[in-house]
Amino acid sequence: MKLWGGRFTNREDEIMEKFNTSLPVDYRLYHEDIVGSLAHVTMLVHCDLLTPEEGELLVNGLQSILIDIESGDLKVEGEYEDIHSFVEMNLTERVGETGKKLHTARSRNDQVAVDMRLYAKNKASEVCDSLQLLIDSLNKKAAENNVIMPGYTHLQRAQVVTFSHHLGAYVQMFTRDKKRVENAIELMDENPLGCGALAGTTHNIDRNVTTELLGFSKPVDNFLDGVSDRDYLLELMSNFSITMMHLSRLSEELIIWSSQEFNFIKMADAYSTGSSIMPQKKNPDAAELIRGKTGRVYGSLFSLLTTMKGLPLAYNKDMQEDKEQFFDSLDTVMDCLEIMAKMIETLHVNEDNMKAAIKAGFLNATEVADYLVSKGTAFRDAHGIVGLLIIYCEKENKAIEDLTIDEFAKFSDQIGSDIYPYIDYENIITKGNKGLLKK
Repeated sequence: MKLWGGRFTNREDEIMEKFNTSLPVDYRLYHEDIVGSLAHVTMLVHCDLLTPEEGELLVNGLQSILIDIESGDLKVEGEYEDIHSFVEMNLTERVGETGKKLHTARSRNDQVAVDMRLYAKNKASEVCDSLQLLIDSLNKKAAENNVIMPGYTHLQRAQVVTFSHHLGAYVQMFTRDKKRVENAIELMDENPLGCGALAGTTHNIDRNVTTELLGFSKPVDNFLDGVSDRDYLLELMSNFSITMMHLSRLSEELIIWSSQEFNFIKMADAYSTGSSIMPQKKNPDAAELIRGKTGRVYGSLFSLLTTMKGLPLAYNKDMQEDKEQFFDSLDTVMDCLEIMAKMIETLHVNEDNMKAAIKAGFLNATEVADYLVSKGTAFRDAHGIVGLLIIYCEKENKAIEDLTIDEFAKFSDQIGSDIYPYIDYENIITKGNKGLLKK
């Protein structure tokens, strides 16, 4: 069932027909397609391109289709080319010949463009909500566990921080992610309906009417760009890719921390799996799946970038490939955000193991150097002195804070008893504000 064919004398090849159809993918645009059509009908009546009676008939028919789809009485399926064909042909079956007037002053090019913008706007807002739920989960877990732990560079113990501060780094990442998506929503907030196929329409329409009804901030400025622009999808998919990168980094840390070698956290059973052969195993599969699905979202972005890179203006059928990539990217990031928020909410922090790792890691070595600098030693000399001190501690199997004054004196006569509060881990945290978590 097609909306075209008047200039064709032979039917489409069956393989081509299957190859060409997009209904199995774009069926999820049914709500946006009907909402866009309702606004279009209202505009046509406003501009005297339809009579009020025709407009009422079309509106009632479209609303009945929407109700039946959402109730399950009408399945979005069948031998239709796309969601637009499905809606228009079902409408014509319900209201008769007047249904054929729905497409007045409109092309499928601007129709699909408005459908995708409406859908992307709505779903992007849902992504922002999911990001905020994750941010809230991180903040809550951080507030409940303001305990000291090793901070790492090169995956080597470096300086003491707090678990709160560590989670706070991810709060900042996901806050930026949310701002990026909000900015993308603002940029895409333009109405392409009325662009026609590429050059507008000779009918006397009013694009401001549909712009207001559909909640856009303004009509697009250029018809060619309006029907061929997919930048907003690429921008969102780029944002999703950055979010997935942040989720993957956090997943990697959860995987490491939950290993027996670290044992900093314990993952909830609900987000772990076992081994079919090793009964002692508890695998962090949820985190590993998020890490793995990151490449999938990257792939969707690069697929659409590759599709768009060589297309002349205006619309080309290549653009039909945007939906599958965007939908998959969207679904993946939404699932991953939800799973990560629940993993964070339910994980248990092993405070004692974190503290033990600090004591074994010489994480107050930098503070010893800072102490010597405060006594007048040049930093480069202080760095060398502390290096020798660490070698001694490793040989004697001692922590820095466990050394006596006499032992300290072997390396510098500037070290006095006031060194001990200077290198106390709790004091280090307080002095460095490393426990601060900004919401």
